[in-house]
Amino acid sequence: MGDVTLTIDGRQVTVPAGTSVLEAATQAGVKIPTLCYLEGLNEIGSCRLCVVEIEGARTLAASCVTPAAQGMVVHTNTKQVREARRAVLELIISNHPFECLTCVRSGSCELQALAESLGIREVRFEGAKAHHPVDDSTPSIVRDPDKCILCRRCVAVCEQVQGVSAINVSGRGFDSVVSPAGELPLNDAACTLCGQCILVCPTGALSEVDSTRKVWEALGNPKKHVVVQTAPAIRVALGEEFGLAPGSIVTGQMVAALRALGFDRVFDTNFTADLTILEEGNELLQRLTTGGTLPMITSCSPGWIKFIEHFYPDMLGNLSTCKSPQQMFGALAKTYYAEKAGVDPAEMFVVSIMPCTAKKFECERPEMRSSGYQDVDAVLTTRELARMLREAGIDPTALEPAAYDAPLGIGTGAAVIFGATGGVMEAALRTVYEVVMKKELPSLDFREVRGFEGIKEAEVALGDTTVRVAVAHTLGNARRLLERVRSGEASYHFIEIMACPGGCIGGGGQPIGTNTERRLERIDAIYQADRDLPLRKSHDNPEVKQLYEEFPGEPLGHKSHELLHTHYTARGVWPKR
Repeated sequence: MGDVTLTIDGRQVTVPAGTSVLEAATQAGVKIPTLCYLEGLNEIGSCRLCVVEIEGARTLAASCVTPAAQGMVVHTNTKQVREARRAVLELIISNHPFECLTCVRSGSCELQALAESLGIREVRFEGAKAHHPVDDSTPSIVRDPDKCILCRRCVAVCEQVQGVSAINVSGRGFDSVVSPAGELPLNDAACTLCGQCILVCPTGALSEVDSTRKVWEALGNPKKHVVVQTAPAIRVALGEEFGLAPGSIVTGQMVAALRALGFDRVFDTNFTADLTILEEGNELLQRLTTGGTLPMITSCSPGWIKFIEHFYPDMLGNLSTCKSPQQMFGALAKTYYAEKAGVDPAEMFVVSIMPCTAKKFECERPEMRSSGYQDVDAVLTTRELARMLREAGIDPTALEPAAYDAPLGIGTGAAVIFGATGGVMEAALRTVYEVVMKKELPSLDFREVRGFEGIKEAEVALGDTTVRVAVAHTLGNARRLLERVRSGEASYHFIEIMACPGGCIGGGGQPIGTNTERRLERIDAIYQADRDLPLRKSHDNPEVKQLYEEFPGEPLGHKSHELLHTHYTARGVWPKR
């Protein structure tokens, strides 16, 4: 189509034909305020904050939906433009609750930031405000329609990225609201609770269910033995909450900060990630040799699990029966660890620090009580942990690094890479290869399953058998992959699926401001953390070996099935639960 050259605030810029004025301005170093805009997903021009003046045009134009044209002359900072933007923003604010001091997004709210940058000091418009009840029906996500500005970003990510379409805009005019169909509670929809909607929401209309009070209460109870586990992805994201660059590895400082909060023991989910590989790898080998259901699909991501339960219940037999590392940890904490430490599991409180909002749902599933108690008592997102640390006046970046506690504190590099898309697959292949071939891998890096491509495929030779594997991240890509499998177009032995873009590093509980650039930086950090560890294969973890000797005996044994494996539930598209 060729290029076009236009002038923006006196600067000439040449861009490919079809580029929006907003994108052209960004390329020219001119910042235009936006609110509803989400690059590549939500380019609808609904908020009108991005208006500009184009010479020869009768009205101001929304720059995000106006294509750049040859010879176009654009002005982004005229009196008319500034007044229009201020009026638009004041109108939005006039129908918004003035609860900034108590809002979970205070300090990270895009509406708040825009009001500051545009110099809004008063709102000239007064009138009735829309009022809708808060939807707190799920264990993971709270929906507050009164804080919604109808930008539709959440709708776009749910439909276009996740392929779920659990929410949309209903009603007209002043009565418009983003909700499930029929304005039903979110818990009555086929929502996977992945939390990607929270990451793109510019205000506090969507947030995670707050579990911090519950954890503070447990920490303050002298009768409770409170232990915490940290997911692989937390160590490369928590630092962002305290001013560090995306992808900063803060493992030791995080451990020190958790001790300072008052946890009795600080453990690593990497331990049970390694354990997952031993159980899952043996399950795969068992299916390959006994004619079991193939392809086998990983079961670490609770958003993915809820997705298949809703939309592909006929394929539940393909799921690995392994619990996620989070839930394996909870079951072992209240059995194996409780026994070794001499702690009454009834007085134990297990906390997980997770990058994922769906983990809050997962820990409350009735299947997750194999210890005789709820295996995991509370899940905190990365954001919630950061809020607790700030409340306590603890800055992890100022602390000396500390080590995890034994016996559930050693993890390998294979466990660390669980945090990135393709990581579970790579970790499994490192172990399965050496178990089958009885020799060391020439290289531990399976680069074919790495990267940000939506669906990746690879073949691995295991003796006389060529194992075909696939990796998908986002539920939209999961749907595309499963449809190919269903139709017979594609055939695999093993599939990894993660619900969120980039895997856990891009989970719905990660710091606000998560975008593709930050996801890629966290992924790089995950692989760096892998390279930095002395042990990089799950089956080399000495504490996992000791666990099998002392407790379950062997992978897939009776006790392993009892504590470490589970089953899943077929759900309708519009369930009651």
